Amino acid sequence: MAPPMRRSSSTATVSRLALAAAILCLTAGGNTVAAFNYADALDKALLFFEAQRSGKLPAGQQRVTWRGDSGLSDGSAAGVDLAGGYYDAGDNVKFGLPLAFSVTMLSRSVLEFIPGGAAGRAAVRWGADYLLKAAAAAPDALYVQVADPNRDHQCWERPEDMDTPRDVYKVTPDKPGSDVAGETAAALAAASLVFRTCDPAYSAKLLQTAQKVFDFADRYRGSYSDSLSSVVCPFYCSYSGYHVANDLVRVRTHQKCVLGTCNENAEVAHAACIFSPPFSQLLRTNAGRAAVGSGVAAHGDGGGGELVGRVPVVHLLQRAQPGRGAGRFHLQLDDKRVATKVLLSKAFLQGIGKGKSDDALRLYKAHADTYVCSLVPGAAGFQQSQYTPGGLLFKEGDSNMQYVTSTAFLLLAHAKSLSSAGPAGVVSCGGGAAVPASALVAVAKRQVDYILGANPAGMSYMVGFGGRYPRHVHHRAASMPAVRDHPARIACDEGFRYLHSADPDANVLVGAVVGGPDGSDAFTDSRDNFAQTEPSTYTNAPLVGALAFLAATRHP
Repeated sequence: MAPPMRRSSSTATVSRLALAAAILCLTAGGNTVAAFNYADALDKALLFFEAQRSGKLPAGQQRVTWRGDSGLSDGSAAGVDLAGGYYDAGDNVKFGLPLAFSVTMLSRSVLEFIPGGAAGRAAVRWGADYLLKAAAAAPDALYVQVADPNRDHQCWERPEDMDTPRDVYKVTPDKPGSDVAGETAAALAAASLVFRTCDPAYSAKLLQTAQKVFDFADRYRGSYSDSLSSVVCPFYCSYSGYHVANDLVRVRTHQKCVLGTCNENAEVAHAACIFSPPFSQLLRTNAGRAAVGSGVAAHGDGGGGELVGRVPVVHLLQRAQPGRGAGRFHLQLDDKRVATKVLLSKAFLQGIGKGKSDDALRLYKAHADTYVCSLVPGAAGFQQSQYTPGGLLFKEGDSNMQYVTSTAFLLLAHAKSLSSAGPAGVVSCGGGAAVPASALVAVAKRQVDYILGANPAGMSYMVGFGGRYPRHVHHRAASMPAVRDHPARIACDEGFRYLHSADPDANVLVGAVVGGPDGSDAFTDSRDNFAQTEPSTYTNAPLVGALAFLAATRHP
């Protein structure tokens, strides 16, 4: 047999140069401005979560002083206490899926980039406390929503005034919700790691509850989009979540890894991957059966199991091929496949850095590389992600910035893992082209800089950052005078004059990242334009991690 043909060194050099040029072009676009104060942006991004608080606001620990107490009787009609938590965006509903995802991503941001951050821990705790209530309020049930959005959206009211029905919704054995319960378990497990050292008792409570919620999700399988379709769809349907029973792998987790008797990589996989939906993608096997125990994962293939490694994971996306379709995927509250690839490749890369790589995890490094290459224009053989002319990552649909911030987070998390592997820590995009960790940082930084003002419009899409930012945010509390300034109640119908007003917001929603411009970098600053001007907790949560990384890193 003739030896395989080798690509000439000159051709490989051309490929590397072309890829480098593409990265340079991507990272240099837009309206270039002076270096941003990332630490200030980080403080503001976290401050936004205080504006989204529901419940009794903590005296002396509430910096957003134009907000007041709200939703104090949430759950009372059902005889349970569901006060607290976060409003997800610009309305007054507490949606369980985005709330849990926000806590998961806040926890990952703290764990990856700001382990000593008090403000980050406070944001995590506020959401985690509510999820504990939701999980403990009733046996064999998980409360996943407060208020019917169809009724809530008939009014434009301040949270402090709202008098729309505060009905509560739960998933049960008869009306299961493996997707929302799985994300809740992910949030609680990840939060337990945040507090493991500084508050061990609280951490243990979070972990115990996470285990209980996950067992509930596994035992009673089904999608909450089916069980509660009239109130969760089309707002937060689980489109890529659990579909049929055979798609949900039977997983038996073990507490000892999260509690610290296994290595850190096992904890990452356990807390951030295994618990996360969509189950049908994250935990798929041919036979639909898998077991995780004693730190060893196995997956079924219709016959015997196959050992995967000494971390509690299963072979996720085992049939996916590197180079195919990665550009379609983004980390979002309904789909964690990309995050799984990046997080599991971390275990492989850290093993290389310690001189003991685990070949069973090599697949995930290849998948993570595929994802990165899809973000780099000019990487041959990879489905490319779409960018605006000004250089912003763009995905069709509402609130594009949620995909931008989650992508920036993943690129920086992967860059950190690559750096731990020494010379081997590069991304392979084929043709001899090796993309270093610094290139990932540059691409992520370009996205964050676009948000903060380095864009064709020359404006910040983070409210309160810089001199030019959105002044008509699709957000009830921000658009209306604060209760302290206007104590009289503003009724349901009366509030719509604030929604449609051309006047700037009565309260500056500092730190909120809005939905952002369209695919042509065009932006209309109007409250009626909710797709572009509405902020959300799940957009800010991954940005917290990205900003923390950039604030702690020197940049040329």
